[in-house]
Amino acid sequence: MSYCKDEGKDKVIFVTEKDHNTPSTAKLDWEDEENDDQPGLILNDGSINWDCPCLGGMASGPCGIEFREAFSCFHYSKEEPKGTDCLDQFRGMQACMQQYPTLYPTSQDEKEEDLVAAVDDLEKDGTSSAGSGSEIVDNKAKEDINIEQPEKTGSAS
Repeated sequence: MSYCKDEGKDKVIFVTEKDHNTPSTAKLDWEDEENDDQPGLILNDGSINWDCPCLGGMASGPCGIEFREAFSCFHYSKEEPKGTDCLDQFRGMQACMQQYPTLYPTSQDEKEEDLVAAVDDLEKDGTSSAGSGSEIVDNKAKEDINIEQPEKTGSAS
C-alpha cells in the first residue's frame, strides 16, 4: 500500500516494491513547454534565432549589428579552433561595447583576466621585452592595491 506523509516543507512518499517497479505516468509541467513551438537560439534549419530571449537583447542593443556580425561569424565558422577567423568582428564588437560602459560594464576580474591573457599571448609570440609575464602581472597587481616595494639596502660582499 502506497501513501504520502507531509513533514513540514517535505513530502515523504512510501511505495510498495510493485509500485516502485511500475513506470511513472506522471507528466511534468516543463514537458508541455517543449511543444510550445518556441525555438531556441539555433533554429531547425541551422540559422540563428536573433529573437531568442537567451541573447538578452544583445542583438538589438546599440552594438547589435556588431554583435550579430561576430556571433554569425563564430556560428558559421569552419576554422579550427572554431571562430579564429572572426577576431576582427569580435574586436569591432568590443570596441563598440567600450563606447557604452553603462550598458556593457566590465568587472575588475575581467580586466585582470584580459591582462593575463594578453601577457600569455605576448610570451607565446616571443614579443615580450618587458620581462616575464608574471612580473608584469605582479607589478600591475601591486599598483592596483598600492603596495610599496621595499627598497633594497646594502649589497652582498
